[in-house]
Amino acid sequence: MAFEFKKCFIEGTEIAGLYEIQPKVYGDARGYFFEVYSEKDFVEAGLAMKFVQDNQSCSTKGVLRGLHFQTRHPQGKLVRAVSGRVYDVAVDLRNSSATFGKWYGVVLDSERQNQFYIPEGFAHGFLVLSDTAVFAYKCTDFYDPQGEGGLMWNDPMLGIDWETVAPGITPILSEKDGRHPGFDAETKYFAADGNMTF
Repeated sequence: MAFEFKKCFIEGTEIAGLYEIQPKVYGDARGYFFEVYSEKDFVEAGLAMKFVQDNQSCSTKGVLRGLHFQTRHPQGKLVRAVSGRVYDVAVDLRNSSATFGKWYGVVLDSERQNQFYIPEGFAHGFLVLSDTAVFAYKCTDFYDPQGEGGLMWNDPMLGIDWETVAPGITPILSEKDGRHPGFDAETKYFAADGNMTF
């Protein structure tokens, strides 16, 4: 198999569907080669999603994009840093999940080529740690501007620890990302399968 699939845990509890993925990278003096995605290997690991859209962004150090989700057409995302380093965070918004309202973060580094799979029913965001970063992700559904949702990046209810990974970095946000509401444990976000319940 060309990939190692690592399940993600918070406080000893598995966050169902969330995976850090390490492809095998073959390198020599000429450079490197690796498979970014293989349907066969992913299905064998229990990840039988279908991707319909690829996105890519370039951001400078300190840019924080998120926390985003879609209330209609929720998206699963396979994310990676094509160049540079980012701190990538997923927040479980599936109301029936054992880890509802919990977050998990991983540093994605183009030198390691590690990836992060975030299933439907999560909010997602990332903070750029390197001078610049090119960030790419495959999506299981199409972008829906009418279904955009978001959470405040520094909401105290979530308590995401950006500072430990990015000491001294002051996040740079878009106007829209700076206006997201806080997390509300009483809100009916998503069902266990990631479909919206609003």
